Order: sequence, then structure tokens, then C-alpha cells
Amino acid sequence: MPMTLTLILMASLAGLTLFSGWRGSLPPNLVKGPRMIPWRPLMVCFAAGTAMMGAHLAGLLGFAFSR
Repeated sequence: MPMTLTLILMASLAGLTLFSGWRGSLPPNLVKGPRMIPWRPLMVCFAAGTAMMGAHLAGLLGFAFSR
């Protein structure tokens, strides 16, 4: 995957992580009912994707991950 696409995906995943973290931290609104989107597990998934893109970016920049 080229570096441009990696940076775009990493930035979008980081933005989604921040957005879902913000939405997950809001107090529940009992008038509206239960939340239909599980924001905290989504935040964890987006953060894992950001970390994977960071590792891929480090590999593209020439950092070696050997034993």
C-alpha cells in the first residue's frame, strides 16, 4: 500500500477514534432511550486500526521489526 493511502487511512481512523471516544464519554440521555451504537467498542477498534496503520507506516519509512 502506498504511503499516501496509509497516511489518509491513519488520519481518518484517528479522527474516528476521537469522535467515537467523544460520543462514548457523553452521559446517557434517559429521555431518548438506550444508545443504539456501541461507541466505546468502536473506539477501541478504531484505535487498533490506527496502531496497525502506524506500524505499517513505520515499515514504509524503513524501520525494521526483526528479532
